[in-house]
Amino acid sequence: MERIASLPPQRPASTEDGRSRVPSQPATGDSAALLNASAPALPKGPQNSNGQPRIKLGIPPSTFDINRGSAEITEPNSSQDAPPFPQLSNNSPTSPRLALNRAHSDGEDEEPAIAKGFQRSSSPSSAMHRTKEVLYHKVGEEGVCKMHKFSLYETASRFYLVGGDIVERKFRILKIDRTVDLGDLSISEDGIVYTKKEMNRLLNTVDDGNKSSGGLKLRCSTWGLLGFIRFTGAYYMLIITKRSQVAMIGGHYIYQVDGTDLVSLTTTASSSRLKVERDPEEARFIGILNNLDLSRSFYFSYSYDITRTLQHNIIYEREALYKGSEQLSQKPRNEMFIWNNHLLEPASKTLKNIYDWCLPIVHGFVDQATLSIYGRTVYITIIARRSRFFAGARFLKRGANDLGYVANDVETEQIVSEMLTTSFHAPGPELFANPNYTSYVQHRGSIPLYWTQDSTGVTPKPDIEMNLIDPFYSAAALHFDNLFERYGAPIYVLNLVKARERTPRESILLKEFTNAITYLNQFLPEGQKILYKAWDMSRASKSRDQDVISTLESIAEDVMRSTGFFRNSNSQSPDFKLQNGVARTNCIDCLDRTNAAQFVIGKCALGYQLHALGVISGTSIDYDTDAVSLFTHMFHDHGDTIAIQYGGSHLVNTMATYRKINQWTSHSRDMVESFKRYYNNSFLDRQRQEAYNLFLGNYIFAQGQPMLWDLSTDYYLHHADPRAWSNKKRKSYVSWFTPENLKRREKPSVKTPRGPSSGDPLQFFDDYWLEYYRPLALSSFNKIFTYKMNSTLKYIPFKSTQDGKYDLSPFRVRSGNEQESTEKVRSRKEVTIVDPQKEPFRDDSSQITDITFQMEHTPLPGWLQNQLREEVPSDQSVLKDLSYGVENLSYSTPTITSKEDKDPKDQSAITQWTLNQFVASSLNPSVAESEAHEYQRYINHPLNLPLVVSTEIPPNPDMELLGYINSKPLDAIISMHSTEDDIADYLEFLDVGDEPLTVTDADPPKKRYKAYRQWLKGKSLFKQQRVDP
Repeated sequence: MERIASLPPQRPASTEDGRSRVPSQPATGDSAALLNASAPALPKGPQNSNGQPRIKLGIPPSTFDINRGSAEITEPNSSQDAPPFPQLSNNSPTSPRLALNRAHSDGEDEEPAIAKGFQRSSSPSSAMHRTKEVLYHKVGEEGVCKMHKFSLYETASRFYLVGGDIVERKFRILKIDRTVDLGDLSISEDGIVYTKKEMNRLLNTVDDGNKSSGGLKLRCSTWGLLGFIRFTGAYYMLIITKRSQVAMIGGHYIYQVDGTDLVSLTTTASSSRLKVERDPEEARFIGILNNLDLSRSFYFSYSYDITRTLQHNIIYEREALYKGSEQLSQKPRNEMFIWNNHLLEPASKTLKNIYDWCLPIVHGFVDQATLSIYGRTVYITIIARRSRFFAGARFLKRGANDLGYVANDVETEQIVSEMLTTSFHAPGPELFANPNYTSYVQHRGSIPLYWTQDSTGVTPKPDIEMNLIDPFYSAAALHFDNLFERYGAPIYVLNLVKARERTPRESILLKEFTNAITYLNQFLPEGQKILYKAWDMSRASKSRDQDVISTLESIAEDVMRSTGFFRNSNSQSPDFKLQNGVARTNCIDCLDRTNAAQFVIGKCALGYQLHALGVISGTSIDYDTDAVSLFTHMFHDHGDTIAIQYGGSHLVNTMATYRKINQWTSHSRDMVESFKRYYNNSFLDRQRQEAYNLFLGNYIFAQGQPMLWDLSTDYYLHHADPRAWSNKKRKSYVSWFTPENLKRREKPSVKTPRGPSSGDPLQFFDDYWLEYYRPLALSSFNKIFTYKMNSTLKYIPFKSTQDGKYDLSPFRVRSGNEQESTEKVRSRKEVTIVDPQKEPFRDDSSQITDITFQMEHTPLPGWLQNQLREEVPSDQSVLKDLSYGVENLSYSTPTITSKEDKDPKDQSAITQWTLNQFVASSLNPSVAESEAHEYQRYINHPLNLPLVVSTEIPPNPDMELLGYINSKPLDAIISMHSTEDDIADYLEFLDVGDEPLTVTDADPPKKRYKAYRQWLKGKSLFKQQRVDP
């Protein structure tokens, strides 16, 4: 084998004052293709023999093994050849063979999921030590310095956290004392930025000074620090051990937390274990915290603020440039969405900038996909941020608290960007002015009133109770004032709760919420009032004369005209747009109906965003196109994730339900999800709520106070202490809003940077270049996130494109029955049973998968079904045909002459297939072609029956009616005539008195009052047996 080793990182050139200086970067946008002539110059770094800087290389993963900038050449394996480019296949569901291939190529990122520690070398001689004041520089002097990798070292008395940047040129160190008193936290930050050699000398010096107590040892490597938490004794440090890339915005990656570890800050690990054993309360608190799975739906970024919207981040950066602010790295985060804010508080008092060492994480959903339009690449990114205030499980957190925070508060942002340039910067002197970035923000949240539901019983839908009737609607006023502060005016409220019910439940909240909006609107100025739309979506979806999607499309157009969307551009361009206001959608749970409505609004906004980017000529996109199908899958995953976090199960009603497609296949799924939601709400939600309260800091242990598990309710943990506001002046019931929040957002007037930082290079303001392009690392295309991203290209059958018969536009409506070659399509649904003696019997999972992909009622487009049928190898059976008694299906089985001649393998194969087919048919009911006409008559028959008012045959009778009459014997027709007794009984029923609701003494003996007589005897009116005439 031959190993290609990358050159070691070079030390940046020194300035006249002896400080290190990073090479300058041009303040222009970069090209998406590295070899494009319009791309800016690469930063100085390791060079090859020709003197050219090294760039990313697209090398198949089967040939090279990437390991910290080096690659090892190996012999390619002929049995595991890399799949050809492009991989054109459907994402979900996926055939087993394609899933296996994708598992080999998509299992790794550019960097491994588990971090690698700082590589220490042997202790240098004392002659190599140099003066600190000459070589070292302080934090912030060289622009943005984000640490991406951390190594945790320990001695007998201290922890040392070493952080390095992405290219491993700059390092910093944090010291944590392990010998402090119980309950105290001692952290000291070194403000000096070290090089790799200098950090080596520093660690070796610490190692030499602690030789007597064991020296300096590497405890673990981590991708980031989440903070510090304390229960009853010493502090713990929570670190990230595994991560994965999920999105890229402006050259900045967004990661998902895949693994965490809780490190005790005591002197030794053994004493920590003994402490837990002696203190069962400490162990129980740790167990409660473990109920919160931090490896699901928690996200972070090193250099992009994911706690705020793209519009806020761009405007803040441009205003900071205009004001000449030098503290760009210390921009404030939105604490509403920082779920580890409680863990950051102990260190925030000591550290200069807490976010230099600790990463803020958000809870919600992040997904990104590629829209390919004839070579143009458009990224669609969905980011959902869940509020940490009044957070909890479904029935345990309803309505709002007295601070105006509502339950299930989720901010959903969709970012649509064309990747002509990667960064937020366009060519020219103006920074953060890339016109190819757009975004739109929506909001969902519980109804901001004081209401609850008691889930202690066994009722799946408990009664709704209004705990407090506030005539001034203080909670709603605080909530909408907060929305004005975050998004501006106007606020478009879409209320989807039920309006008509047999037993009033949701309708109670509808009336009260409508009164609250009416009360609050009377004090708002004209043109900035809350726009309110109440619509019973559940009733409309069950009605045959109402189209849910059309109504939502009309509402979405009104929303877009009211709020607009964000489109970035330079300060002089008329294309610059800002979103003013937000659409607030709610139902009773803010899950199923809310997600469907938000999808339609998001689909409408997607059309406007693509139109602004010049991708489409109009502002609307049709359903059943590749673009909308991709967006539907993303929003469906978004709704499922939010539903699991709040309700404990996936969505029960999806877009297929409201579009009234795929109804049969969704019934069994809806039943399972409803049961899962009921089970989680009844038995598991209380444990989740305790974990939320502990992690978010709603409950903090204190001596003499009850334990978390002893609290009968957590009401006082989520509402303000009356002692804190009783002596303060209350807010006016009339002027309940803040006038500054109603002002319209205006575009910034920044042109070029001002102040001392005006002459600094681009990397001083934005370090996207090293993070995204990684010029010092050797990568392969199959490991680059943007190459592995889900795309509309994966929905296109590649074989059909070779003949030029398929339209590659993602905006063309797919009819569902497009076929690339009709002669290759099987005419019947069939399953081939292969001779067990000729081929080994496969396991159950493979058989079920094969059957699933051969069924015609699979919820996939027709052309994709044909493609998947061709991909599954069809073995020719050597057995003769024999009809087998399975309804609607035919297949081949061996000819059997006697029962004794049956091979046990044949019998087991037939039995197993029959069971698998029974399960598949039960979950996916279908109608055979021979029964399609009869089934259609069955559906249409009750709707077309004429009203029978006479025994005579109508002038133009239906043939089916004549056939029915002629099929009856004459005696049966004669017996149909009424007798005199029947006529007498009929006249008795027609005899109604002047007061029909009053029962007289002469009425009880009549036949029509038999049920009334039994009711007088004490029998239930609704549980009696059938009454004979």
